[in-house]
Amino acid sequence: MLMRVSRAALCALVIVPVVSPAYGLTSQEVVAKLESAGYSQIREMKSGKIMTYKAVRAGKEVSLVIDSFGKVKELP
Repeated sequence: MLMRVSRAALCALVIVPVVSPAYGLTSQEVVAKLESAGYSQIREMKSGKIMTYKAVRAGKEVSLVIDSFGKVKELP
């Protein structure tokens, strides 16, 4: 019985960080992530629950979306 509980606890510790969503990120954390990816002049655009940003990269202004896993995608 103790071994079963220990395995369940271990699985929870391994799985929880993998599926934690990005919507828990603060604006400052998102900006830091974008800056580390090479973006500058970052500003958040208000669009409801979706995190969208405008930023400059390589001298060109781009629109960005941050998905629920924290991945950055440039919009066309």
